[in-house]
Amino acid sequence: MTFQLTVPNMACSACASTITKALQAVDANASIQADPTTKLVSVETQASEIVIKEALAAAGYPVA
Repeated sequence: MTFQLTVPNMACSACASTITKALQAVDANASIQADPTTKLVSVETQASEIVIKEALAAAGYPVA
């Protein structure tokens, strides 16, 4: 499944890297694109949306 999520407090490329690592910890095969400019995270994964959102929140980047 593919999710488009808005992450309001993603401000820079370091934030994007942290988000990518947090999501890869949930699904190592996930395809992740995090764009600090638009604050959008696109995730193609086998994990559920709830698991993805929980991983983001745990990393300090809750979804809007």
